[in-house]
Amino acid sequence: MALLAAFLAAFVATPATGLYGTVHRGPITPVCRVDVPCDAPAHVTLVFSRLGRTIARVHTRADGSYRIRLRPGSYTVRTDSQSLFERTPKPSTATVARVGYRRINFNIDTGIR
Repeated sequence: MALLAAFLAAFVATPATGLYGTVHRGPITPVCRVDVPCDAPAHVTLVFSRLGRTIARVHTRADGSYRIRLRPGSYTVRTDSQSLFERTPKPSTATVARVGYRRINFNIDTGIR
Protein backbone atom coordinates (compact mmCIF):
# COMPACT_ATOMS: atom_id res chain seq x y z
CA MET A 1 0.00 0.00 0.00
CA ALA A 2 2.84 2.39 0.83
CA LEU A 3 4.41 1.70 -2.57
CA LEU A 4 1.15 2.57 -4.32
CA ALA A 5 0.86 5.82 -2.33
CA ALA A 6 4.45 6.77 -3.23
CA PHE A 7 3.78 6.04 -6.90
CA LEU A 8 0.60 8.12 -6.94
CA ALA A 9 2.31 11.01 -5.15
CA ALA A 10 5.12 11.01 -7.72
CA PHE A 11 2.62 10.82 -10.59
CA VAL A 12 0.54 13.72 -9.25
CA ALA A 13 3.65 15.82 -8.58
CA THR A 14 4.98 15.31 -12.11
CA PRO A 15 4.27 18.47 -14.12
CA ALA A 16 2.56 18.10 -17.47
CA THR A 17 4.81 18.43 -20.51
CA GLY A 18 4.04 18.87 -24.17
CA LEU A 19 3.67 21.28 -27.04
CA TYR A 20 1.27 23.99 -28.17
CA GLY A 21 1.16 26.55 -30.95
CA THR A 22 -0.39 27.14 -34.34
CA VAL A 23 -0.20 25.54 -37.76
CA HIS A 24 -0.46 27.69 -40.89
CA ARG A 25 -0.43 26.69 -44.54
CA GLY A 26 0.61 28.81 -47.46
CA PRO A 27 0.86 30.33 -49.82
CA ILE A 28 -2.87 30.11 -50.39
CA THR A 29 -2.78 32.15 -53.60
CA PRO A 30 -0.31 32.12 -56.51
CA VAL A 31 0.55 35.78 -55.94
CA CYS A 32 0.76 37.37 -52.49
CA ARG A 33 -0.56 40.92 -52.26
CA VAL A 34 -0.19 43.67 -49.69
CA ASP A 35 -3.06 43.67 -47.14
CA VAL A 36 -4.23 40.20 -48.27
CA PRO A 37 -3.18 37.20 -46.17
CA CYS A 38 -0.80 34.87 -47.98
CA ASP A 39 -1.31 32.03 -45.52
CA ALA A 40 -4.20 30.61 -43.51
CA PRO A 41 -4.74 28.46 -40.44
CA ALA A 42 -4.34 24.78 -41.27
CA HIS A 43 -7.01 22.31 -40.22
CA VAL A 44 -4.92 19.11 -40.10
CA THR A 45 -3.87 16.30 -37.83
CA LEU A 46 -0.30 16.48 -36.56
CA VAL A 47 1.33 13.08 -36.06
CA PHE A 48 4.21 12.81 -33.55
CA SER A 49 6.59 9.84 -33.88
CA ARG A 50 9.69 8.42 -32.24
CA LEU A 51 11.94 5.81 -33.84
CA GLY A 52 9.40 5.37 -36.64
CA ARG A 53 6.54 4.60 -34.25
CA THR A 54 3.51 6.89 -33.96
CA ILE A 55 3.25 8.15 -30.39
CA ALA A 56 0.40 10.68 -30.56
CA ARG A 57 -1.90 12.66 -32.83
CA VAL A 58 -3.63 15.99 -32.38
CA HIS A 59 -6.21 17.77 -34.56
CA THR A 60 -5.82 21.51 -34.99
CA ARG A 61 -8.75 23.76 -34.18
CA ALA A 62 -10.39 26.02 -36.78
CA ASP A 63 -7.88 28.78 -35.96
CA GLY A 64 -4.95 26.41 -36.54
CA SER A 65 -4.08 26.09 -32.86
CA TYR A 66 -3.16 22.86 -31.13
CA ARG A 67 -2.08 21.61 -27.70
CA ILE A 68 -0.78 18.13 -26.95
CA ARG A 69 0.61 16.44 -23.88
CA LEU A 70 3.81 14.53 -24.67
CA ARG A 71 6.63 13.05 -22.64
CA PRO A 72 9.96 14.91 -22.76
CA GLY A 73 12.17 14.06 -25.73
CA SER A 74 12.52 14.51 -29.47
CA TYR A 75 9.81 13.73 -32.01
CA THR A 76 9.44 13.79 -35.77
CA VAL A 77 6.32 15.57 -36.97
CA ARG A 78 4.16 15.08 -40.06
CA THR A 79 0.55 15.65 -41.01
CA ASP A 80 -2.08 13.17 -42.13
CA SER A 81 -2.49 15.06 -45.43
CA GLN A 82 -2.70 13.06 -48.65
CA SER A 83 -0.95 15.89 -50.52
CA LEU A 84 2.79 15.31 -50.86
CA PHE A 85 3.44 19.04 -50.43
CA GLU A 86 1.41 19.35 -47.24
CA ARG A 87 2.68 16.21 -45.50
CA THR A 88 5.84 17.62 -43.88
CA PRO A 89 5.58 20.79 -41.77
CA LYS A 90 8.48 23.06 -40.97
CA PRO A 91 10.01 22.41 -38.56
CA SER A 92 9.69 18.66 -39.02
CA THR A 93 11.06 17.84 -35.58
CA ALA A 94 10.10 19.00 -32.10
CA THR A 95 11.71 18.65 -28.70
CA VAL A 96 9.58 18.54 -25.57
CA ALA A 97 11.27 20.04 -22.51
CA ARG A 98 11.48 18.24 -19.17
CA VAL A 99 9.16 20.78 -17.54
CA GLY A 100 6.07 22.53 -18.89
CA TYR A 101 4.72 23.15 -22.36
CA ARG A 102 6.84 24.51 -25.21
CA ARG A 103 5.45 26.68 -28.01
CA ILE A 104 6.23 25.50 -31.53
CA ASN A 105 4.46 26.95 -34.56
CA PHE A 106 4.42 24.83 -37.70
CA ASN A 107 4.21 26.03 -41.31
CA ILE A 108 3.02 23.87 -44.17
CA ASP A 109 4.11 24.64 -47.74
CA THR A 110 1.16 24.21 -50.12
CA GLY A 111 3.36 24.07 -53.21
CA ILE A 112 1.45 26.95 -54.85
CA ARG A 113 3.83 29.16 -56.77
